[in-house]
Amino acid sequence: MNKTWDAIVLGAGAAGLMCALTAAKRGLKVLVLEKSNKPGKKILMSGGGRCNFTNLYIEPECFLSQNPHFCKSALSRYTQWDFIELVKQHAIPWHEKTLGQLFCDNSSKDILDMLLAECEAASVEIKILTDITSVANPQNFQLSGTIDNSAVMFECESLVVACGGLSIPKLGGSDLGYQLAKQFSHRIWPLRAGLVPFIFTDRFKLLCEKLSGVSVAASVNIEKQSFDESILFSHRGLSGPAVLQISSYWKEGKTVEINILPTQDATDLLLTEKLKQPRLLIRNILAQHLPRNLVLELEQLWWPDLAGKPIAEIGDTKLHTIAAQLNAWKLKPAGTEGYRTAEVTLGGVDTNELSSATMMSKKVDKLYFIGEVLDVTGHLGGFNFQWAWSTGYAAGSNV
Repeated sequence: MNKTWDAIVLGAGAAGLMCALTAAKRGLKVLVLEKSNKPGKKILMSGGGRCNFTNLYIEPECFLSQNPHFCKSALSRYTQWDFIELVKQHAIPWHEKTLGQLFCDNSSKDILDMLLAECEAASVEIKILTDITSVANPQNFQLSGTIDNSAVMFECESLVVACGGLSIPKLGGSDLGYQLAKQFSHRIWPLRAGLVPFIFTDRFKLLCEKLSGVSVAASVNIEKQSFDESILFSHRGLSGPAVLQISSYWKEGKTVEINILPTQDATDLLLTEKLKQPRLLIRNILAQHLPRNLVLELEQLWWPDLAGKPIAEIGDTKLHTIAAQLNAWKLKPAGTEGYRTAEVTLGGVDTNELSSATMMSKKVDKLYFIGEVLDVTGHLGGFNFQWAWSTGYAAGSNV
């Protein structure tokens, strides 16, 4: 199999499919090569099967990068409103969940089917189970590999790397994009798992095991970064939206601060109740604001010797100490669950070496990088999908 294409896109994920359909609508002959057995696997599993496809409040501040200004051009050229319009054209029902997060009413499959229909209408060719083993660039790009163990070669004028990152390898995450970037002398910022649960190995792990499945509203902080959403106790540690968000800012050895009474001053609460209801136990006061099983575990952790004492018999100094822990519980994760469950890969191809308008390499003409492979990572809540749509559109408009 030896055929020349105007553009070849490596990866049939969100960014790759958006790039392919955008380029093909311009009349280009476009081929998409996908390693796994079907396109869009990550799209299908996203958002609990309902695909959080974008967010109403897309802002550059919601993206992490060594070059924080890089994302602005692509996000402004193809916005959340542009993608919402495409969704409406395909009559896909959707709703806003919380914090501007948009989900399909029915299934993630609606978004994938939309992208595949757009690709088909524009005559994009998609080949699955394709393993690319080498890429050369003597004049045009020449790709060698296998499809179902049969040797293949492709040639193209423009090559778009949309291979994604290392996250969730069972869905096809690989390092091919980073290998190609290095081959063509691009810098790679250090990679690590993002939007991922924390694990613990100390005494706190036992508490998490006992509370597995319990969720509570919280404010989770690292230094100056804070997220106010729910946290979820699991058998290995902590998960939930606020934890996933802060994990992208966490580095090994750092302490995480959790406020499990985010809308209240715990000191005021305890001292006020001491005056109003002096015979109450601390656990009965807190159980009005927190899950009772969580309160009982905290009692054993923070005030076991005072568990049976009415609050009137507990000194204000001790109440201040308990309150400080409620509003600023300091925990040191042993690590994260890693790429196995991470929603994204932090770090990646250095954006200083790319055009922010077209995603083309400044080092190699007609070589493009889009989506998760870049050193741009969005917050939880549809931001990474919007980054895929925006960069896919930018490259697809210029290949």
